[in-house]
Amino acid sequence: MRINRLAAATAVVATLALTATACGGGSSTGGSGDNSSPKTLTYWASNQGTSLENDKQVLEPELRKFEQQTGIKVKLEVIPWSDLLNRILAATTSGQGPDVLNIGNTWSASLQATGALLPFDDAAFGKIGGKDRFLPATIASAGAAGKDPAAVPLYSMAYGLYYNKKMFQAAGIERPPATWDELIADGQKITKDGKFGIAVEGGNVSENVHHAFTLGKQHGADWFDASGKPAFDTPEAVAAIKQYVDLIAKDKIAAPGNAEYANNQTVTDFATGKVGMMMWQSAGANLKSHGMNPDDYGVAPVPVPTGASGTKLTSSMVAGINLAVFKNTKNLNGALDFVKFMTSKDEQIQLNKTYGSIPPVKEAQGDAAFATPELQALSKVLGSSAQPLPQVANESQFETLVGTAVKNLLAAAAAGKPVTDESVKAELTKAQQQMPAN
Repeated sequence: MRINRLAAATAVVATLALTATACGGGSSTGGSGDNSSPKTLTYWASNQGTSLENDKQVLEPELRKFEQQTGIKVKLEVIPWSDLLNRILAATTSGQGPDVLNIGNTWSASLQATGALLPFDDAAFGKIGGKDRFLPATIASAGAAGKDPAAVPLYSMAYGLYYNKKMFQAAGIERPPATWDELIADGQKITKDGKFGIAVEGGNVSENVHHAFTLGKQHGADWFDASGKPAFDTPEAVAAIKQYVDLIAKDKIAAPGNAEYANNQTVTDFATGKVGMMMWQSAGANLKSHGMNPDDYGVAPVPVPTGASGTKLTSSMVAGINLAVFKNTKNLNGALDFVKFMTSKDEQIQLNKTYGSIPPVKEAQGDAAFATPELQALSKVLGSSAQPLPQVANESQFETLVGTAVKNLLAAAAAGKPVTDESVKAELTKAQQQMPAN
């Protein structure tokens, strides 16, 4: 459930028209932010719950609260992740779009480059309560550096290392691994009798690129140089990808069949005791739906290299959902009022509690709902060791191409083919050569 929220960028990114003229949204036929429809708003929400209908059940009572407070009626449409980016891109070019919408936070800079989204400058932030209300890491994932954010954080997530306490105890492991060497050693102790140390979602391009980014940061890879040009096949990037693929190829603590996993099978395997560890984002609600008791697992930061410091201590990308306003909305004042409502303390508690995510609004994090060991651990990661994916216009293409390169390498490993520095570099060079010139 979690990973599918962010996977749409990899499904349709080839259509991303970054040079499109921004003619924006509006409740019906576009507009110019003239507030000519002061009593209506259209909201495109992403699928956060167990189904589109579940999201409607969650959101519609909250939208009625907003209508009672403001007199503004919100027309809700929940859009599956497989369609959302295509719908947004069509809206940026046709003018037929919503007033307010959800976007995966990794898309922020790419959609910002279209010019279709309202920049959150000091004045816009002032109308929703101020920029300082949000965790800095989540603001850093809302647009390109040096520019006003193109959206504001709504739901936040981070990766953690989930580990099965009973399996660790049976293997004589006293604490979760803090370094990658410890992870491999622990995984080898667990891998026996048909069980494996860790599971990976190798067929999921989005999962792959998230881990490629995090491990890349741990090795010193930046993925783009100072001028914004792709740098995918550096020695640091090669080392990071090989380390991940070696979970199947060399270390053999992940099952070869994991190379085909693409639909949350990792979570299923972890919840059913087939594997001892997984690197996942905000998995609690999903594990509960599989019948796993929170007392049966622990959550720790994703391990880092021995002796790491600075950005090499990165243990997660900044994951989450942002809330954006189309620049050409016919109800700019109402749209900003709605953003203020959705990011208010009460709504942040209510919605993030329901979805099992972390509130990006600081004052909401003190609620008891977020005091679980899992969310406390992930909140610490988000606040101290998470980094945003590259905030460049071609970020979405980076996700697709590098994620696919990792998928291909994992498939090769699963088939018993050798995975070497040379073969990893060849895949990353091919990915880099496919990036748009600008």
